[in-house]
Amino acid sequence: MKKAFTLIELIFVIVVIGILAAVALPKFNDTRELAISNSVKQDIATITQSIKSQYMIKGDITDISSAVNFNSDTWTLDSTKLIIEYKISGISCVKITVDKSGTTKKLNTTILETSHELCQKIYDDGVRNNSEVLF
Repeated sequence: MKKAFTLIELIFVIVVIGILAAVALPKFNDTRELAISNSVKQDIATITQSIKSQYMIKGDITDISSAVNFNSDTWTLDSTKLIIEYKISGISCVKITVDKSGTTKKLNTTILETSHELCQKIYDDGVRNNSEVLF
């Protein structure tokens, strides 16, 4: 009567688990990056739309903190300079600014695609530097 596994059986099970892990873990990491990338893209769209709506309603933009709500763990706001930034590990990835220097006010979105892998992913997914005139 057999009471234990043989060494060959144990090695076979370990190899099978290793193969499954080698296939599953990279797929899991890709899924996580995709989710973060999609979240940032949605945040960009929401923030820009909120700023445009506030400008359309009030006719001017002096403080954008009342116009936008976002995750303060990843997005930072400099309300006096009208800048919202998305940072990864302290490195700037996305910058949304309101330019009031000329006669027309502009909303600028800048993707710094070379600063981080996730920024490159956002850029590869079609998000580009953009400048829109506020009406």
